[in-house]
Amino acid sequence: MLTESDARNPGLALLLGRRSCHALRAPAPSEAALELILKAALRVPDFQRLRPFRFLVAVGDGLDRLGAMMHRAAQAAGKPEEVVKRAPRMPHRAPMVIVVAATPRPSDVVPVFDQQLAAGCTVMAMQLAAQALGFGGIWRSGWLMYDRTLHAELGLGEADQIVGFLYLGTPDRVPAPPPEDRTDQFLRWL
Repeated sequence: MLTESDARNPGLALLLGRRSCHALRAPAPSEAALELILKAALRVPDFQRLRPFRFLVAVGDGLDRLGAMMHRAAQAAGKPEEVVKRAPRMPHRAPMVIVVAATPRPSDVVPVFDQQLAAGCTVMAMQLAAQALGFGGIWRSGWLMYDRTLHAELGLGEADQIVGFLYLGTPDRVPAPPPEDRTDQFLRWL
């Protein structure tokens, strides 16, 4: 049974209040805030501490460079003209974009999938840390996550896999509270 003190727990309130923020504007997290956000990412479950992830951060002119890479990837993939035209502007939906890639390490104990899950957890940890610092964010995916041309442009290896694009900034408007979920819809007791 939840007590009144549980409902006031700031950690629980952060988790239960997590929501995506689509409308983001400047300012982006400062270098000091980004350092805290990245430190939160390093606290995810990571069996044997392999650190199988990399963070590529784009701000300012970096957003233009990332957009150009996305544009070339869209052209190389033969995407429809509207997608090709939109690609260079995609990173500009926020003042900061963090490309998160799983970079699996050789291991006889930790499968690649486990390492990819650890990388995925970093995106959630960073989004929550950003929200705790007063920023908004959205974890985006889509075809670019799987596009090998973009992977190569970003300097990622053949075994590496983008697990998300974390868009961060200041919320332009406060997102609506998340709808109340019923856990029994997703639960089965064994």
